Amino acid sequence: MVQPVRLRLWGLLARQVEGIMVLGFADDGRLVLVRHSYHLPDQWLVPGGGRHPHEDILTAARRELAEEVGCTLHDPVHLGRIVRAMPQGWTNRIEVVSGRITGTPIADGREIIAAALHDPAALPAQTHASVREYLALRAGLER
Repeated sequence: MVQPVRLRLWGLLARQVEGIMVLGFADDGRLVLVRHSYHLPDQWLVPGGGRHPHEDILTAARRELAEEVGCTLHDPVHLGRIVRAMPQGWTNRIEVVSGRITGTPIADGREIIAAALHDPAALPAQTHASVREYLALRAGLER
């Protein structure tokens, strides 16, 4: 109930929200995906969330990954920014970060209801389109 109200308020205020999305890869190449309790619970997404004021991008990525799935992010690389005008009238400025993870992803049971490692070449059918967008951003930079 809180999330729809928050999004509507952000729209009324024409807010610009600073976010982080993390492409976290295990040593075997599998990608951490999560399902949120409050946002698209039927879709797999990458871990991420809001960036605190004046928080460094890589610090925010490490924090979000640790908070959501209990893993540590190593050798993070900032891949770039994606800006989205949201239907409610607010703007989402997403910083995309990629890195290697250690630890076993575990859902926090509050914000995250499921966490798992998936082969990026064989993502689940319920994977949100944004995950493929972030992976394409990473692939474009690796060429």
